[in-house]
Amino acid sequence: MTAAPGAGKTTRVPPALAEDGPVILLQPRRIAARAIASRIAEERGWTLGREVGWQVRFEKRFTSATRLLVVTEGILTARLQSDPLASEFRTIVLDEFHERSIHADVAIALARQAWRARAPSGARGSDSPDLRIVVMSATLDAGAVAAFLDGCPVIDVPGRTHPLEIAYAPGAPIGDAAVGALGATRGSVLCFLPGAAEIRRAVAEIAPRAGPDVEVLPLHGSLDAAEQDLALRPSTRRRIVVATNIAETSLTVPDVTAVVDSGLQKVARYDAERGIDSLETERITADAADQRAGRAGRVAPGIVRRLWDARDRLRPHREPDIHRIDLAAASLDIVAWGGDPRTLEWFEAPPAGAIDAALALLVRLQLVEGERTPRLTDVGEQVRALPLHPRLAGMIAADGGSRRMAQACALLSERHLLPPRTAATSSDLLSALDRWSEMPPHVQRAAAQIESSASGIVARSAPRGETSFLRAVLAGYPDRVAQRRAPASAELLLASGAGATLARESGVASGEFLVALDVRQVRGQSAATTLVRLASLVEREWLTPTSSEIVHRFDEGAGRVKAAAIDRYDALTLVERPVAVDPDAAATLLADAWLARGPREAELQLLRRLRFAGRGADLPALARAAAQGARTIDAIDLAAALPHDAVRDLDRDAPDTIPVPSGRRVRLDYREDGTVTAAVKLQELFGLAETPRVGRRREPVLLALLAPNGRPVQLTRDLRSFWDRTYPEVRKELRGRYPKHPWPDDPWNAAPTRRTRPRGG
Repeated sequence: MTAAPGAGKTTRVPPALAEDGPVILLQPRRIAARAIASRIAEERGWTLGREVGWQVRFEKRFTSATRLLVVTEGILTARLQSDPLASEFRTIVLDEFHERSIHADVAIALARQAWRARAPSGARGSDSPDLRIVVMSATLDAGAVAAFLDGCPVIDVPGRTHPLEIAYAPGAPIGDAAVGALGATRGSVLCFLPGAAEIRRAVAEIAPRAGPDVEVLPLHGSLDAAEQDLALRPSTRRRIVVATNIAETSLTVPDVTAVVDSGLQKVARYDAERGIDSLETERITADAADQRAGRAGRVAPGIVRRLWDARDRLRPHREPDIHRIDLAAASLDIVAWGGDPRTLEWFEAPPAGAIDAALALLVRLQLVEGERTPRLTDVGEQVRALPLHPRLAGMIAADGGSRRMAQACALLSERHLLPPRTAATSSDLLSALDRWSEMPPHVQRAAAQIESSASGIVARSAPRGETSFLRAVLAGYPDRVAQRRAPASAELLLASGAGATLARESGVASGEFLVALDVRQVRGQSAATTLVRLASLVEREWLTPTSSEIVHRFDEGAGRVKAAAIDRYDALTLVERPVAVDPDAAATLLADAWLARGPREAELQLLRRLRFAGRGADLPALARAAAQGARTIDAIDLAAALPHDAVRDLDRDAPDTIPVPSGRRVRLDYREDGTVTAAVKLQELFGLAETPRVGRRREPVLLALLAPNGRPVQLTRDLRSFWDRTYPEVRKELRGRYPKHPWPDDPWNAAPTRRTRPRGG
């Protein structure tokens, strides 16, 4: 069913359906559930809590005689878990379905299963008299919902709205816009801001400027019921109500004829790297902007002031929760119902990876077991009825349903509350509980409600000490362990492998390991920083390794490979101890280190000789072969790793040395350009006419003929020409400088020598 804002679908349709049997009405917001029940009671002359009632997390007001029950936050899902056929009700109504909360997506999937199960054999759609499902929204793709419900009929109810004057004021301060709108209309003003903190600042800014006859009131989910009702009940005074997006739908703020819209909202998004939902401030969508504007035209012609540029293009529709948040709670609901979230017939299937991650977390929390067919563990059965996130429910169970843990869970449920802490503590949560009386009333109420809900569900135990509390916190956040990078350092490594910094306000100053309870990404001028604002100490012995492995590393300083057995908790190292090195692993690392360093001169000579001999060399393969059995990088010997035929070819076609007439062998130098040189003293070559040649092509060696001081006096590939033409000039120049060396007139017949003096001289 689609109906324009203000058409009265929420307060008129469900009571009418209740004439034909009990109705359960799902609302996405707690404030709306209570307000709608009260409005229906007023319009129908019913008694609140009798004919019409409501149930939200931790609170309820209804009896067995209630004909219309307004519920929210998974209450319908919990009822379907205990009663899969929804046998207590004739009709299930899902209101404001366009908001696509995860509760609504789970509810429509489970309700359809109940609807099909209760239908007469073979009946579908409007042929099923036993259970009715009504989906309502002001902005809804009715065709997709009708198709999901086997082609059910679609009813469109037009609304009656008054004309709106819409103007844009990009960048205008909220105070200026609110006071200006108040002066431009006779009714009240409804301002939309993204969160509670922004609302508090805006109320403080607007109140002094609005005048004594105007009430300036906040409206958001953190307020208690009495404070919320102040903004919702009629008044003889004009008002400026500053609200979050809870006032977009269902809730009616009386006498509103002007809307000031910041165009912003807080959206929860799942951060896979850190494993948490983060609240991000984002632009609203076009359908949300239309719904906000429609609030100004319900009772009279109205005005709308949008604080963004008219040329801005908004996304047309909201993104469903199922595509952007942690699905652990929804997956636990489905497993408790008896299904598998991976195979459930969803209205719109979530990403497979998100479901896998959610089930993995539930297994780690020890609430679910079974790889192929997930099922609840004993602990999961114990806590599934608790209206808490699975993490918090697990903490309640682990600490025996204690009051202090109920208080801690109430604190952790508040996204915007950063509780006060002492200077040094084992847990920021325990520190905050020491000042419990200073907590906001709604947090104290929530703690009492959690404790009450846990009684009779969680197995009670005798009061426990601090260690039990700390271990229970770990039980709820096993994937959020962090390790200090150095003793007493604020720099952390998260179990996910990401880095983070412990905020200065945290009192957990000691200990190597801790649980990162509140992880926020703070955007700075140059980069984003991940801050851990709430932490709790963890002892190393509480952490069971999630993996163990033998790791080999190349120690550059020692030039050798070392091995260690490492026990890890996700990405964190718990214990590392030295073990014997595996020869194959060592060979691989040594070869890699050798290749990274590169061959040195002696090794380059070998590679050039191979190339000169016409044999290619696969250097990585040769290095790996040479590294087998080596203990250090310097012990890698490429020549020793050559196959026999390569050694034979080298000796024949690219020898390392050649003999000279003096009886000595002279080392050959193979150059990168393919030339071969030899440095030899001139006197050692007396009597040698032909230049030595090497290789298959008999390449002449480039001889560097050395003077007695070791410096070359001539480079030649034609020794015969040297003796005939150049030697006389060299002899004339050097014999006076080196008289102790032989300088015969006839080098052809002179005896070659390495000695300083000629034989017999």
